Amino acid sequence: MIKQVLIGVLCGAAVLTAGILIGHYGITKSSSAPSWVRDVVKDVDESFIERFLSEVDNIKIQENLRELTKVPHMATTAGDKQTVEFMLKRWQDPETGLDQAWREDYMVYLSFPDPKNPNMVTVVDSSNTVLHTARQKEKPYTEDQKDPEVVQPYAAYSPAGHPKGKLVYANQGKPSDYQLLNETLDLVGTIAITRYGGAGRAAKAINAAPYGVIGVLVYTDPLDINDGLMSDTNETYPFSWYMPPSGVERGSFNTHYGDMLTPYLAAKEETYRIPANNITGIPPIPIQPIGFEDAYKLICELGGAEAPAEWQGSFNCAYNFGGPGFKSTSAFNNSDVKLDIYNYEVLKNSSNVMGVIRGSVEPDRYVIYGNHRDSWVHGAIDPSSGTSVMLELTRVLGQMVKQEKWRPRRSIIFGSWGAEEFGLIGSAEYTEQYFTKLSERTVAYINVDIAVFANATLRASGMPSVQNVIFTAAKQVKAPGLDSTSVYDNWIKYTNRTSPAYGPIPRMGYLSGAGSDYAAFVHYLGITSMDISYTYDRTKTNARIYPAYHTAYDTFDYSSKFIDPGFVSHQAIARTAGNVLIRLADSLVLPLNCSDYAESLESYLETAVSQYQNKLQENNISMEPLKQAVARFRSAATHLDKVIQSSDLTNETPLKVRRINDQLMLLDRAFLNPLAFPDKYAYRHVIWASSNAGMPTFPGLADAYVKAEASGQSSDWKKAHYHLSVLSQAIEGAAQTLVDVI
Repeated sequence: MIKQVLIGVLCGAAVLTAGILIGHYGITKSSSAPSWVRDVVKDVDESFIERFLSEVDNIKIQENLRELTKVPHMATTAGDKQTVEFMLKRWQDPETGLDQAWREDYMVYLSFPDPKNPNMVTVVDSSNTVLHTARQKEKPYTEDQKDPEVVQPYAAYSPAGHPKGKLVYANQGKPSDYQLLNETLDLVGTIAITRYGGAGRAAKAINAAPYGVIGVLVYTDPLDINDGLMSDTNETYPFSWYMPPSGVERGSFNTHYGDMLTPYLAAKEETYRIPANNITGIPPIPIQPIGFEDAYKLICELGGAEAPAEWQGSFNCAYNFGGPGFKSTSAFNNSDVKLDIYNYEVLKNSSNVMGVIRGSVEPDRYVIYGNHRDSWVHGAIDPSSGTSVMLELTRVLGQMVKQEKWRPRRSIIFGSWGAEEFGLIGSAEYTEQYFTKLSERTVAYINVDIAVFANATLRASGMPSVQNVIFTAAKQVKAPGLDSTSVYDNWIKYTNRTSPAYGPIPRMGYLSGAGSDYAAFVHYLGITSMDISYTYDRTKTNARIYPAYHTAYDTFDYSSKFIDPGFVSHQAIARTAGNVLIRLADSLVLPLNCSDYAESLESYLETAVSQYQNKLQENNISMEPLKQAVARFRSAATHLDKVIQSSDLTNETPLKVRRINDQLMLLDRAFLNPLAFPDKYAYRHVIWASSNAGMPTFPGLADAYVKAEASGQSSDWKKAHYHLSVLSQAIEGAAQTLVDVI
């Protein structure tokens, strides 16, 4: 009896197996097959991409921007709340909206100036008579600057205080700048004036405090932003794109990203918060930004020795260190500079606006597209150029979904992040709240923040694996004003490199810092990410960024006249980024290339070997494990490429496609090490973490090596060995994820 039962079970299993095989291989892609069979093997539709490209409308982008910039919309203000409602209305539109849209609220720690007690910078004599007062608001040229909601220029997270002391000039406020200045002067009790660039905003004050400096001013030198031009009678805005003399770059003066009171936790109302006095990475002394018209009056009156040539700027005077203080011949002789800072910190509700188009085949796989919504003032370029582009993408795609003409294979999530300007808060809190789900399910993140810096060429940065899909998209889009030239062909003229595999190609950047909302996705979650924009010809200007950046002049008027007349560069970015988005959402096999990743690792290795190997060997540290790991990664990447190329994946089991896609999707997660950078908050990616070494190579190893070489201490060489081991094992582990089985 038992024998008969066993025989029956075995026969039943055989029939079931045969049925599954017949069901999989016997069903043809005919109209009689179930729709899911056709959908599961469907690849990206090139004709759909062509239709998408044709429907992206530059005039609609222009009108989006006009609407978004009607009022200032600094995070959590009335203007910001107005844009929240605008985004929700658009994404919930019954004809062109998304499947679902909602707001996600966080209670975040922000810093504001006191409108009842404006911050002041004055020059005062020994009897406290005011000899000069720096401008408190930027000079109005249009009605935009007269808006009462334009926030006074200030340094967010600067402590309040009233320091008074002799003025000194500290160049860019780098550690080396203060060290050199301290060799010349006694800095105790002084006020330092610094220029933007070279060091982070907060670092200019953090680096100053150990030398006894009690307050810091920061300004934008015309040499660094205006190609030396200074006159608003005919040279700067409103006559050109250059910053006028009273323009002031606002900013968040903090080092870490995310809400500072809730590290590694989403900042919900009931979330545990650390004491405010435990926050690190913010200025320990008051700091205030000013315009270069006021900086000119201060710097050109300084006494003391002349600063080095590399410290000189565009003012028609010598930049002196300071006596400390002013020249004996100056009207400011024996006078002090006084800062009266009334900033305050407060918990406020900030919203992300989220939207989704649900995937038809793999709804549990997400392609995320995001940009922040908040600005310092009107924010036409930063961030509303990106928001206006995102709204046009969602209009075109949403309409096709509503008309049942298209639905992506994978889900697409759109994020309009809040409070980015205060430290990438909205996106960081989102990644903290949904850490597990995003880690397990996210294919890629596309960031389009400042969509258009200027109208010359594409600029793209990202993980090496996204290079090919960006190139493919750029080749399909016409360059603005150049109908016979693609965005790709125009791009390669401006910036290029020679690839061992492809020959001359456009040069992409890497996402090694925390300059925009990709930071948490790259460094904290290890999600394959990219940042895409249009930018200027760097052979024609030395501007470190577009000159109206974070000023009251970043308006619709400025953008439409000087940045992108006709909004055709905005259109090109919408087409390029949208093309990438569709390919990531619709391709049967994800368009991510691990062999391109191998090429970048090999380039980093070559630099590391040439720069570090000899000295490491002198300290009995071998680079062989790193060399072997990179070689194994190359071998594994080549193998996976061959598997993909040799497989007829439309006729393979869907599980094989899913397995390959998971290998591609999860590759960057393999480079995460939560213990690699204990001194860098939320940096876990051992390839793309930030570095101070200034070398195009592995960041942890580079920084550790530089420190060890400078100190010569055995403990520091052990740290370099540690980072070499972390790196080697991470790359080895990543290679293992690309092989077929254990």
